[in-house]
Amino acid sequence: MCGRYANSANTAGLYGAFDVEEVIGDDLEPSWNIAPTDEIRAILERRPRGDEEAPPVRQLRTVRWGLVPSWSKDKKGAARLINARRETVTQKPAFKKAAGRRRCLLPADGYYEWQKAPDGKVPYFLHDAHGDQLAFAGLYELWPDPTLPDDDPAKWFWSATVITQQATDTLGEIHDRCPVLVPPNLRDAWLDCSSGDPAVAAKLLETMPEPVLEPRLVSSEVNSVKNDGPQLIEPVAATPPDLRLL
Repeated sequence: MCGRYANSANTAGLYGAFDVEEVIGDDLEPSWNIAPTDEIRAILERRPRGDEEAPPVRQLRTVRWGLVPSWSKDKKGAARLINARRETVTQKPAFKKAAGRRRCLLPADGYYEWQKAPDGKVPYFLHDAHGDQLAFAGLYELWPDPTLPDDDPAKWFWSATVITQQATDTLGEIHDRCPVLVPPNLRDAWLDCSSGDPAVAAKLLETMPEPVLEPRLVSSEVNSVKNDGPQLIEPVAATPPDLRLL
């Protein structure tokens, strides 16, 4: 799974890196310890409201991490839907419609995973070896709050989930799941939801290459969501002697 990640890029950086045309929502402070239900940045494409003939506009939006399907009675289940499994994302009711119509990219510097060890779980930060920004394959949803009138700006609650897959090689030695990463050459296709067909998402997911990331042993300070800062992704001074090196 992916339950914690880092994103230090600001609006200006994301604007150019992802060819954003429109920015919606306030900028977010950099965070090296993003947790479920936190606000996150998402890149997606939508047609202007009320104009179905206009071409989609690529947007950078602030959403909540933890998908709330449009048919949910409330937002309480958001923390349970932070991830969607690649193997079933186009089949399960919570994700199927979004897989066809509401795909997005979630930018990240990297993510954390905890490896089981004799004395407990050990945190690693998984990132691109060259420092390149990652783009998680994601889905987003809009949930209408029944307690608010239709003209209230807060009527629609925007949320997102990270698609995960079976981890292999070094990643699989740390944890059995990892995020699906969308390479630059497939990002336009992933964001293009013009067909509305979940089968398109399934076919794209099949073409995604296996992630090749570098694991870095980091401090247990990241274990608490109360901690934040660039020090969380810094390598610790030494590897515990009872863990084999990855």
